[in-house]
Amino acid sequence: MHIYFYLSPSNNAWRNMAQDEWLLANLPADTLLFYCYVNAPSVIIGKNQNAWKECDLPAMERDGVRLARRVSGGGAVYHDLGNLNFSFLAAKDVYCLEKQMNVILQAVKKLGIDAQFSGRNDITVEEKKFSGNAFCARGDNRMHHGTLLLHSDLSRLSRYLHVSPQKIQSKGIDSVRARVCNLSEWTPALSREDAGETMLHLLRESLQETYEEPLAPYPFPSSWEQEVSALEEKHASWEWRLGQAPRFSLEWEARFPWGGVEIHLSLREGYIEAVRVYSDALDPELPAAIEKAFRGCRYARESLTGSLSVLPEPYGKDLQGFLQSVNL
Repeated sequence: MHIYFYLSPSNNAWRNMAQDEWLLANLPADTLLFYCYVNAPSVIIGKNQNAWKECDLPAMERDGVRLARRVSGGGAVYHDLGNLNFSFLAAKDVYCLEKQMNVILQAVKKLGIDAQFSGRNDITVEEKKFSGNAFCARGDNRMHHGTLLLHSDLSRLSRYLHVSPQKIQSKGIDSVRARVCNLSEWTPALSREDAGETMLHLLRESLQETYEEPLAPYPFPSSWEQEVSALEEKHASWEWRLGQAPRFSLEWEARFPWGGVEIHLSLREGYIEAVRVYSDALDPELPAAIEKAFRGCRYARESLTGSLSVLPEPYGKDLQGFLQSVNL
């Protein structure tokens, strides 16, 4: 068996997710790769999640926090420079979840922290979660990846990960909220300046002790850069990050001087598939006109507001103003 280690030089979540996907698809037989990366502030959602339901997208846009979607399942997580992320990528006959979890647990225990594997995919200390894990398979290859909260800004986690105030019903996978903590809360060994470097050293040490094999740099092929760059474009695209949302429905209600409207939208892959509007406005044609304007639109502010320009005044202008206040 060959055991490799790779630390990404990038803090770009789209790049690091692309590398994760490429490695999963292209890992040779009889190989285990331990891949680590650190992302600038980002929210990473699972493959089957609804970003509009899981995240405060306007707050993220305002604060320059990226949205990324990974290829594995599971819930939404917040990443920043105080969060070290890891992936075990292995051929099917090499993949062993028990050994992989042991690498993480033993590294943390070297800090004097009594960590435990909890439930289906969490690692905790005194029932507080510092690591969430997710899984994926491609052909004969397997992936187990997760987070390690070292010095993350947990106030931002609660700021960006919450259910939207809009009435949303979704067939996607919801995140399970849990009490979280940074490992630095449990030991002075993880100072803010070198927590990542310390943790990386302990992880590599634990990896070698668990597998009793030397580590080597991963031998990337000449096609690596070009192929990963193409995948990065996919991970940065609206279609992948937001258009991948499962079918879901939501409701808006608003009142204007000319009357109230109740708008019901059904979305599929980020586009409005069906819409129904109710109103007590005196204009009997208004609900049908709004429905026609919205149907088929991309669920994005500029697309929705632009579609309303066909409505007569004051309806179009008032509804456009309402959409500026809605979390999209």
